[in-house]
Amino acid sequence: MAPWPQLLLLLGLLPAAAPASSKPRAAGAQAWELASPELREPVRFALEMYNRGRAAGTRAALEAVRGRVRRAGRGSLYSLKATLVEPPCNDPTVCQLPVSKKTLLCSFEVLDELGKHMLLRRDCGPVDTKSTDDKNETFSSFLPLLNKDPLPQDFSVKMASIFKDFVTTYNRTYDSKEEASWRMSVFASNMVRAQKIQALDRGTAQYGVTKFSDLTEEEFRTVYLNPLLKDAPGRSRRPAPPVNGAPPPRWDWRDKGAVTDVKDQGMCGSCWAFSVTGNVEGQWFLRRGTLLSLSEQELLDCDKTDKACLGGLPSNAYSAIRNLGGLETEDDYSYRGRLQTCSFSAEKAKVYINDSVELSKNEQKLAAWLAKNGPISVAINAFGMQFYRHGISHPLRPLCSPWLIDHAVLLVGYGNRSATPFWAIKNSWGTDWGEEGYYYLHRGSGACGVNIMASSAVID
Repeated sequence: MAPWPQLLLLLGLLPAAAPASSKPRAAGAQAWELASPELREPVRFALEMYNRGRAAGTRAALEAVRGRVRRAGRGSLYSLKATLVEPPCNDPTVCQLPVSKKTLLCSFEVLDELGKHMLLRRDCGPVDTKSTDDKNETFSSFLPLLNKDPLPQDFSVKMASIFKDFVTTYNRTYDSKEEASWRMSVFASNMVRAQKIQALDRGTAQYGVTKFSDLTEEEFRTVYLNPLLKDAPGRSRRPAPPVNGAPPPRWDWRDKGAVTDVKDQGMCGSCWAFSVTGNVEGQWFLRRGTLLSLSEQELLDCDKTDKACLGGLPSNAYSAIRNLGGLETEDDYSYRGRLQTCSFSAEKAKVYINDSVELSKNEQKLAAWLAKNGPISVAINAFGMQFYRHGISHPLRPLCSPWLIDHAVLLVGYGNRSATPFWAIKNSWGTDWGEEGYYYLHRGSGACGVNIMASSAVID
């Protein structure tokens, strides 16, 4: 089986002598040797965070590290794999029994934005023990690791061909042979994972190549998703008055003119802002008869409770809109996909809200409320969405826990396809993802926590 770089050369993905770029990329990833100078500060920061609160003599030391960087806007996201050694513990006031030194394998995600570091993720475990991530523990029990699965002998050749098509379709460029080879190996691993997700899905969804197929799971989750949704309760809101009667058998606000075109949040975890503006756009249309595309960038810059591209909560965003005095339009306050200085102008605000409400967790009642009152802001577990292409997604509940929601979206309708009930969901990853930017999720089973965090603005 030919190695990845040779296959890339044979298929024309790299020139015969492609020199590594000496300049940092605006977006992308680069792998380094252990002593890369650019790794020193994020590694030092990660080690400092690991040792915080530890007494002298008990702090871990760095043994080895490898890393990659992905650049987004004014920031750099470092993915680090480090081996740490904790010293022996012989102090009877600290440990009851003498303990020999312990070697740990750690994964860190460190964001460097304008020289300021932030630790986004830390997972450590003994090197001789299988370490698990609480988000992936049940997933791993269903899906064996790639290197444990027998693969066809021509797997590499076929995968290289598919990868070449992916590079062409999504206009990918890589700075060096090493990076292209690394991205191809990530792509191959992702294709195997997508096939396994496909085999376990109980709906009609098809999974496979998407524009996110050359990203690791950690990169995708850190850059495009919103970890704050599962960790923070947000502001409490009053419950919405219930809607009496059964909902219509199907409904779609796209057909009624209440939904703007699909937008693209880019390399920024700003889904919370897009979910809320989508809801407010629909509410304003129903109350005033005018559909306006509203500014997500205003929320990124001016909502001081949420964390812009690092995530946020719809409940906080509603409060920010009220406190600011409204929302400007997309035309007046355009999207940049990174945190900027707030430049909101009350004179330019075209839309206001009076309040926000929390909706029922009963999906039948949610459908009735949507049909009467407009699109709904919801949050879901984005399991499998990295590879979603089309159809109705219905993952096994252990794989798509409702308690691990990490992505905010907009319910715009519901119905049935060949007797399979679905929610029609407007996403914010552009029209070159999913069904022209839309995601379809099984309705009636609480799939992926779609009913856990439903809310809406109120406009009098």
